[in-house]
Amino acid sequence: MKLVDSHCHLDDPRFDPDRDAVVERALEAGVCRMLSIGSGNGPPDLEAAIRMAERYEPVLATVGVHPHDARKARPETWRRMEELLAHPKAVAVGEIGLDYYYDNSLRDCQREVFAAQLDLARSAGKPIIIHTRDAWEDTWVLLEKHWGGAAPGGVLHCFSGGPEEARRGVQLGFHLAFGGVLTFPKADKVRAAAAAAPVDRLLVETDAPYLAPAPMRGRRNEPAYVAEVVRRLAACRGVSAEEVAQQTTANFERLFRLRPE
Repeated sequence: MKLVDSHCHLDDPRFDPDRDAVVERALEAGVCRMLSIGSGNGPPDLEAAIRMAERYEPVLATVGVHPHDARKARPETWRRMEELLAHPKAVAVGEIGLDYYYDNSLRDCQREVFAAQLDLARSAGKPIIIHTRDAWEDTWVLLEKHWGGAAPGGVLHCFSGGPEEARRGVQLGFHLAFGGVLTFPKADKVRAAAAAAPVDRLLVETDAPYLAPAPMRGRRNEPAYVAEVVRRLAACRGVSAEEVAQQTTANFERLFRLRPE
């Protein structure tokens, strides 16, 4: 199967001892592309994923300020992001959004930084990668205000909502990325959303090194494990893993305007 990991954090220090081997294992598992997320430790360093993309040919990059780090953003942050988004392997702005579970940055600050990045992404013509936790309603409000109409689409990363959140996200033009949460015993609403979502809006991800799927629960997650997510998504939809792999890879290539591998 040809697979894509649409969301991983290859810059994470947990990969420092064996990063080359992690990438090699992914390739051996059939993962032809990995999207490394560029939030890193937050501003002023916005190049975490760019460094990974320059080091590994199958890796693409995003650039963005995670809601946890919203308090670190400055006017120069937006100028530097604009520069980095011109990099040939920078395909999206992300991960951006709202996180009211941890509240590592004040909520007003999170909303302001989220809106600024939505405007920046629209100007750059780049899709967005959304992180939302315990903040669905405010996320919808800001997306409807700043991201409607002819915006270039995006991804609801690590989708953890149910069928209603999935319906609303698809209506706003988003893809739904399912990861390890899909395999967790109590994630029935996520599996219901995965079963009902339009086939052309499905993506798979790992969020590595976080949220390893159930058979590997408790271990460090890595891109090779996206194969297990594909198998679980296929079971939810009553189709073959090969069909899900083919469709999610094609969806990824279309969203990020890539030539097929």
